[in-house]
Amino acid sequence: MADFWNILRSGWQILIAILIVITIIVLIFQRRDPIKTIAWIAIILLIPIAGLILFFVFGRSYRRKKIFFRKELLDFRQIEKHISWQNKHLTHHIFQNDEALVSKAGVVKLLFSNSKALLTMHNKVEVLNNGSETFPALFDSISKAKHHIHLEYYIIEEGSIGNQLKDLLKKKANEGVQVRIIYDDVGSWGLSKSFIDELKAAGIAIRAFLPVRFPRFAQRLNFRNHRKIVVVDGEIGYLGGLNIADRYLYGKPDIGIWRDTHLKITGSAVNSLQLIFLTDWYFATNELISDDIYFPDIKIKQRCMVQIVTSGPDSDWNSIMQAYFYLISTAKRYIYISTPYFIPNESILTAIKTVSLSGVDVRIILPSKSDSKLTYYGSLSYLPELLEANVSVYSYKKGFTHSKVFIVDDI
Repeated sequence: MADFWNILRSGWQILIAILIVITIIVLIFQRRDPIKTIAWIAIILLIPIAGLILFFVFGRSYRRKKIFFRKELLDFRQIEKHISWQNKHLTHHIFQNDEALVSKAGVVKLLFSNSKALLTMHNKVEVLNNGSETFPALFDSISKAKHHIHLEYYIIEEGSIGNQLKDLLKKKANEGVQVRIIYDDVGSWGLSKSFIDELKAAGIAIRAFLPVRFPRFAQRLNFRNHRKIVVVDGEIGYLGGLNIADRYLYGKPDIGIWRDTHLKITGSAVNSLQLIFLTDWYFATNELISDDIYFPDIKIKQRCMVQIVTSGPDSDWNSIMQAYFYLISTAKRYIYISTPYFIPNESILTAIKTVSLSGVDVRIILPSKSDSKLTYYGSLSYLPELLEANVSVYSYKKGFTHSKVFIVDDI
């Protein structure tokens, strides 16, 4: 009997050793952050059984591919015809004949290549400061909707703002306007069933993005949708930093006024926002919507170039991070950054310090108070090396700045 248990024990040890070797090989060949790769390998070697379990439960890559394959495939199909047209015209016509694009050609081509971000030429863009400007403009656009209203938010909370939105959407639905809502299941965890049922009873289609339910909670918990998008009649779009919650208008007692920035876009860039929403809608519901009525002809003649860039676990490239790195590395005059959560990776941090030392004017605004103590103190940890590299860092003291703004040489 003792021999049997010894053989069994040896067999398990061999199996675990094989699994460890295979897992480490997989980790090395996956396109991961090197620090994360080393961390996973260390965990697996130090606590083999627990480490393997943790990796197979929370390891991202194969779950990411499984979860987002259908969405990624649709992303490509939806814009394939537009990509082929722009690919033909960008290099051979636009960049050679448009002086306004000469200095921006690099970043435009980068975002076109790494995220299929189409360049739109005719837009009107309004910057909306704080909830006091954003919510009145948003509610006014919704109240004038004739055909459809599409909303996608990380956070939808019940309260004064949430209830105003709910009542307005119910009114528009009763008028025959199509209303579709995507909310993130984690970000909007406090949204009550009665709130959702009230919207559904009015004929509004509402879906959670990647619902977190047992037993698949582990593989979905970290894949969240932080988008904040509204499209009205395919003609007006909103995006930026504001979710649907009272704090974006009234602030919070512990941090004060909530400073934020949002955009209202009218023009051809709205087609890109619409495409993003409808792709996410298909992913959440398996309902494919592609009728031309959702992509109306644009009447705006005003010249304003806009690229709407997406990035996430379904992307082949870290599109937004690559754009930041490119713009920082090629900056000639200035870089202005405002962010509530300054936790750069090593490449971004090195690029910022390098261009600052070369004479580029780099200024960063950080909050003096935060809604997240962990990220607040994490941000502060970078201050010594930033200041040593001649980066100017400012502390915003009139409440909490949640605004995420990045400006480089007028881009």
